[in-house]
Amino acid sequence: MNALLEFLSFSDANVRYVALGSVLLTASSALVGSFTFLNKKSLVGDAIAHAVLPGICLGFILAGTKNPLFLLIGAFLTGWLSLVIIDFITHNTRIKEDSAIGLVLSVFFGIGILMLTTIQKSGNAAQSGLDHFLFGKAASLVGNDLLSFSIVAVVLVITVVILFKEFSLLAFDKDFAIALGLPVRTIQIVLTSLIVLAVVIGIQAVGVVLMAAILITPAAAARFWTDKIICMFILASLFGALSGLSGAFISYTAPSMPTGPWIVVVISFIAFFSFFFAPKRGVVSRLYRQYAIKKTINNENVLKILYQLGEANSNFTLYRNLPEIIRWRYYDEPKLIRILKRLTSQGYTERVGNTWCLTEAGKNRAQRVVKIHRLWELYLTTYMHIAPDHVHDDAETIEHLLTPELEERLEQQLGFPKLDPHQSEIPYNN
Repeated sequence: MNALLEFLSFSDANVRYVALGSVLLTASSALVGSFTFLNKKSLVGDAIAHAVLPGICLGFILAGTKNPLFLLIGAFLTGWLSLVIIDFITHNTRIKEDSAIGLVLSVFFGIGILMLTTIQKSGNAAQSGLDHFLFGKAASLVGNDLLSFSIVAVVLVITVVILFKEFSLLAFDKDFAIALGLPVRTIQIVLTSLIVLAVVIGIQAVGVVLMAAILITPAAAARFWTDKIICMFILASLFGALSGLSGAFISYTAPSMPTGPWIVVVISFIAFFSFFFAPKRGVVSRLYRQYAIKKTINNENVLKILYQLGEANSNFTLYRNLPEIIRWRYYDEPKLIRILKRLTSQGYTERVGNTWCLTEAGKNRAQRVVKIHRLWELYLTTYMHIAPDHVHDDAETIEHLLTPELEERLEQQLGFPKLDPHQSEIPYNN
């Protein structure tokens, strides 16, 4: 706790540079990367990150020193060139985009490694630390780096805010944007430039190998929590900022730990947590919903059996034992007992010894299920022209899913019929 308070006080200048620089980098990159994620071009960020390495080496060769301006210009140019080549290959050959991305990524990265090796063997003492661009070194950020990150972050945020509607439209319906007369090509160029700019700045902190994770992972994690695009972008930026701050804190408390990789580890943990535990899209919540739906289906199926047994002798108040129910529709006996106990606790059945009967509430619910089943069978035979002996299975599914509004429309469209295709009475509430 003392280390955390000391870290958050930002009294140490190096802590300020590393923490704020990491937060600015990850938050702004997540914002731009969200559009890459929505455009289903997640690998593009990885391709750019690897393609900037030869540009960095070229900038060093031309300048003779690690002049940040030359390095960034060179990285920006080769990053842009990689996208142009990917686009050219995709539109002028039979090679698909994912293959083109893999091809360009490997070729550019291979050239970069070759140039980096040549520089390291050249004897130029100024090349020391140039290999940090491979894996990043956020712990070595200084005031000038923080200033660069701040300027880039402001440019990225302002541009995204101004063109948010246009970027969103391109992500979801490019053809509609063209029909509206929007300058689609120009908007794509602006978005691509923002992605390249974010990558070029970010590689100083996390390196070319891990930069794609900073772009894409926050957006992927945020997508699990919301269906609203604005909320997704806010969450992605918050997740990115949290991972940047956490990575800097871990590096502060354990100096031997690199900041960049820990940023990626933290955002990956957030993504995995979102994957499993997000309220709507998480695996756990989906499994729970499936379990709840399965319980509802079992409940309604057993209520329907009791109702149909009552229909057979026009007496819905008789208590039925387990063999009677199982003869009508097979159930594993322990499972059937659990369902009946659940229905009794919910007030849909009453129990006397080892026999059960419907309550008024249970009868009403069972009657609705039976009614929907028979209406749907009639709908399929009347409008879909399906044979009566082929409609039962489909009706078994729809009887648990149809909403009251659709149920009412179905009744009206069929004209409140009395009998289903099998000449069984369709029950209505009085």
